[in-house]
Amino acid sequence: MNRNQAEEKLNTVERELTALWHAMGTLSTDGETAAPKESWRGRGRTMETLAGMEHRLLTDPAFGEALDTLLAEKDALEAVLLRRAEEFQELLEEMRLTPAEEYAENQRLASDASAVWHDAKLSGDYDAFAPYLEKLIAARRRFAERKDPDRPAYDVLLDRFERGASMETLDPFFDLVRRELTPLIREIAAMPQPRTDFLHRSYPVEKQRLLSDRVMALMWIDRGRCGIAETEHPFTDGSNKWDVRITTHYHEDDVASSLYSVIHEGGHALYEMGVGDELQFTILGGGSTMGIHESQSRFYENLIGRSEPFCRALWPILTEIFPEQLADVTVEEFYKGINQASPSLIRTEADELTYPLHVLVRYEMERRMIGREVPVKELPDLWNSLYREVLGVEVPNHTVGILQDSHWSGGAFGYFPSYALGSAYGVQILAAMEREVDVWGSVAAGDLAPVTAWLREHLHRYGKLLRPAELLRSAGVEPFEPRCYIGYLQRKFRGVYSMN
Repeated sequence: MNRNQAEEKLNTVERELTALWHAMGTLSTDGETAAPKESWRGRGRTMETLAGMEHRLLTDPAFGEALDTLLAEKDALEAVLLRRAEEFQELLEEMRLTPAEEYAENQRLASDASAVWHDAKLSGDYDAFAPYLEKLIAARRRFAERKDPDRPAYDVLLDRFERGASMETLDPFFDLVRRELTPLIREIAAMPQPRTDFLHRSYPVEKQRLLSDRVMALMWIDRGRCGIAETEHPFTDGSNKWDVRITTHYHEDDVASSLYSVIHEGGHALYEMGVGDELQFTILGGGSTMGIHESQSRFYENLIGRSEPFCRALWPILTEIFPEQLADVTVEEFYKGINQASPSLIRTEADELTYPLHVLVRYEMERRMIGREVPVKELPDLWNSLYREVLGVEVPNHTVGILQDSHWSGGAFGYFPSYALGSAYGVQILAAMEREVDVWGSVAAGDLAPVTAWLREHLHRYGKLLRPAELLRSAGVEPFEPRCYIGYLQRKFRGVYSMN
């Protein structure tokens, strides 16, 4: 096979695969949002068939030959073609580790497990989900052990979500987080607390939906390319920059829950919609890593969304939609209220300060699950024990405990640390942005366009073209320094609480 034939083969397989991934993503999103409850039984079969097609396309010997031909001439390839070939080579090597039938069965397992998890969470029935969880853990262990039998299985899984991540690199990071933040949490717990009663008044869901629309407009999210739906656990799906879906979950007695969910998922959406046109419908068309992706969602949710300038820009919208609920509230009280820091049960609704400790719990859970240290039947007890030890809270039931997150139902073991790493990346990204952009003047004026434009220029447009370290370096973030994150949290929360 010559180079021209190899490139044509790559183009053909990539075109078919990106179409297949788009279909699978849309089907999965539909299952989490609008599909009838019992549709999971048929959807699992369809996902199994589509996964079999995906496996055949990737493991076709002619495709492997095409990649070998291209990579043998890598010094002569232009950058985009080289990175496409490299990414596919890594994916192909992984795909070859799992027989086609087993790969398709795993896809069906994840689809079915997601539906079972949904019902189990609502009822608090861990025993109903446990058999699926056990199979998912076993499947990911098998994959990791096949990929690199000389490394701990959990290290292999971590590296898939954040390249270079391992227990050796993450242990010091989480040790620092716990060591530095626990005393600060205790310190501010002894201070007068901001009022939060107004956040839990009655906020009709229809009006919260209107607020979501207004917030997306404030973030300059193009609604012609990005839809919003409702689901049990918010997520974003972006198959290409013209078809991005975000989801949220409304609680009538907790307006901040959906508000910050929309801002968080909106950050993911802006990343997906900012990837360069030339990378669309290629393997490079998504975010660089999950840590980088979460840096964008956490950036908008917290660094921007929970800042005082943003609260002032948002305040006229809030008081227009909810005049009665906020009649006795000032914008200063709103800012302090949405930044109250106190250990709690739910990760997605945790404050910015205690949030990384929620991630720490999941990191400890996963390393022990994958490392065969704890049987599945004992995982709820471990969860409850870690929440008591790390956050000092008692877990009353499985719904707000081990069943609260959807990630494990999809087999995404190793994903959770990306949230904490992304939060830390975001602080350094903001520092680089502030050197070039009047961030807070723009945000206070309700104009997020300069912020998004900077991110698009320095991060979003590259998709997977640049590897994570290269990408951060190109944005002026080097080296990664977790203490910048710790320092930011210390300054912010001591400042918020000194205002009370």
